[in-house]
Amino acid sequence: MAKTQLPATMKAWVLEEFNTPYQLRDLPLPAIEDLNDLLIRVEACSYCHTDAVIAAGTVTPPTLPHIGGHEFAGTVVGLPPGKENDDDCHGYRLGDRVAVSGRGYHVCGRCRECQDPSPPLPDPPGFSVFCPLSGAGLGCHNPGGFREYAIVDARQLALIPDELTATEVAPLMCAGLTMFAAIAKCELSPGHRVGIMGCGGGLGHLGLQFASRMGLKTTGVDVAPRALQLARELETGATIIDASKETAKEVKQRMGEEDGWKLPSEMGLDVVFILPDTQKAFEYGVELVRDGGRVVVVSFPSDGFHVSAIDLVFRRIKLEGTLIGSNRAMRDMFDFCKKHGVRARKSEYPFGKLNELVQDYHAGAPGKLVLKMDMHE
Repeated sequence: MAKTQLPATMKAWVLEEFNTPYQLRDLPLPAIEDLNDLLIRVEACSYCHTDAVIAAGTVTPPTLPHIGGHEFAGTVVGLPPGKENDDDCHGYRLGDRVAVSGRGYHVCGRCRECQDPSPPLPDPPGFSVFCPLSGAGLGCHNPGGFREYAIVDARQLALIPDELTATEVAPLMCAGLTMFAAIAKCELSPGHRVGIMGCGGGLGHLGLQFASRMGLKTTGVDVAPRALQLARELETGATIIDASKETAKEVKQRMGEEDGWKLPSEMGLDVVFILPDTQKAFEYGVELVRDGGRVVVVSFPSDGFHVSAIDLVFRRIKLEGTLIGSNRAMRDMFDFCKKHGVRARKSEYPFGKLNELVQDYHAGAPGKLVLKMDMHE
């Protein structure tokens, strides 16, 4: 593909103060300064809970002013110096449609994590999305996708399958990849019972689809009417529970009757994924797990969670956290989405409506909210 003439400036949404609306600014087009980097024209950027806590300054606050957005997709429009004639950088060329996960930006390649990448589905030695020297990645510590053009590391990308649009891919770059990797790390087999607390949210409704299509007996739990409605509309075959109407004990007892277990310790989920950041949701999820089961924490409230030693010692509950997935997991996820029809339920907003999108997010809009760059007000 021939190189196109690029503008000298671009529009970008900038966070200038915490807990304030984003400001739309004219900024210089970012320049490629690293031989691993590419310039992309952003086509879609999805909004995530992490974007909300960063904008509030409560978790890993970036230096202000800051351009957020850590799950996005676009088209390669610029290669690093010296690569223009080769038309190739780490296998990517001008015109390629690429998916960008915010983690893994400028990894060192030498630290313990990079040399022995964390599971599940780890990348080859020399690269890890969890490299501690890469910081919190694009959209978190470094400028992200809430802009018309962005600098990305070619080593953190994946080609977008022809079957998927940019607005379908963007929500998968954090929410989808996090849930896909979280389920993969548990090494479950068809028939195992899993639960998803917060099943109607951005991560939750994707987790419902992944888990059910993997053949797992899936239970989704939520309390918000709009979230519950979305979860039921997915028609995944999962059991959807309104936690405001049924106790965890009642739900667990019903599972035991279905599975033929008689002792309370035998009943319940093999694994539960905790997505909400409330203590009440955490405790409900833990109670649903059978003795010896597993609790996987995905959320990160600033005050943390209170964990009962009784659950850890006498019930032998295993507790662990999870974050994002590797590049290998990203590619596997795309294959799975193509094969099984997994798609995010999303609402699309024109580029000029980011602050309206944020308001809807805080008002409890279910599914994923996506900024689409070629939509105009």
